[in-house]
Amino acid sequence: MKTTLNIDDTVMAKVKREAAKRGMTMGELVETALRTFLNAKPSNDPLPPLPSYSMGPMLVDIADRDALYDAMERE
Repeated sequence: MKTTLNIDDTVMAKVKREAAKRGMTMGELVETALRTFLNAKPSNDPLPPLPSYSMGPMLVDIADRDALYDAMERE
């Protein structure tokens, strides 16, 4: 199928060079690139869990304002 696309000049120059280097036509290269892109599996993997650390018992209850101020003044 023939179609017309507007492609940036710098991108087109790279397509021409790459096609020549691979011994392909520009159409073959673009079709291959589009197939690769469209067949790629989207990464819907959830983000890995954040690391957790055990730092021992809490030294002060941060909800207790007076205890928090006392702890900060000791440092």
